[in-house]
Amino acid sequence: MAAGERDTDGVRRRFAEEVRAERPDLALLCLLLGAEADPSLDANGVDAAQIELDRLAGLLPFGLRGGRAWASALAELLGERCGFEGTSAEYQRLDSSLLHEVLRRRRGLPILLSVVWIEVARRAGAPVYGVALPGHFVVGFGDPAERVLADPFAGGRPLTDQDAELLVTGATGEPLEASMLVPARPLEIVLRILNNIRAWAAARPERTDVALWAVELSLLLPAHPARLRYERAQLLVQSGEFLRGAAEMEEYAQVVEEVEPTAAEAVRRWARAARALLN
Repeated sequence: MAAGERDTDGVRRRFAEEVRAERPDLALLCLLLGAEADPSLDANGVDAAQIELDRLAGLLPFGLRGGRAWASALAELLGERCGFEGTSAEYQRLDSSLLHEVLRRRRGLPILLSVVWIEVARRAGAPVYGVALPGHFVVGFGDPAERVLADPFAGGRPLTDQDAELLVTGATGEPLEASMLVPARPLEIVLRILNNIRAWAAARPERTDVALWAVELSLLLPAHPARLRYERAQLLVQSGEFLRGAAEMEEYAQVVEEVEPTAAEAVRRWARAARALLN
């Protein structure tokens, strides 16, 4: 394979294998996702990123006990010493969603900075988990019932219950609910990252290529919204693959016909319109 050429089949094969593992490796999945976006990220680059996470974990002090001690140690290391944090400009950058770039730049979206925290802390033996608050991902330590939360986007600022409530209310207008504080599973985190990338691409019609691979990786996850199949078909049509897109629209229409016959017919009309673009 030529230098800089993306090994799409190999990346997706590894991604598909890892999402079906008994214990999916969150860091590896994020790095494979990065390899889809960045052809220069080869196996050596993936290994180097994993080694960097190991190195950072080795800088944490020994003998920490309790969620608050771990949260404080991570904030001191990653936030203060290493300078991992976020800014509003990160929401406009695709590389803010790519783990290897976040490790290099020490900037990223809340969820990617949280992945760094989770993976560094996990390697050091910390009781750590992700918390998928609406609109703003954070991390938790210790027993989830204790609600020891930190915001990596803000350099590791501790979050009180009131702080978490304000984050949720600001994003949704709704109050904080206990279900929002349940630890997020690795595949849920990966799907949320892919959703962020799809949203980034949706605002940039010229980046249909990014939207397409983000949807295709999402479809490899064991649990994903069925409507992603229709979204993939639309993206194929937008990228000029009219026949493939139309065929996938018709397949999706068959899936939803029993429960949503009106929607199925609308999808079939779109399929006919896509085929007409060839005339």
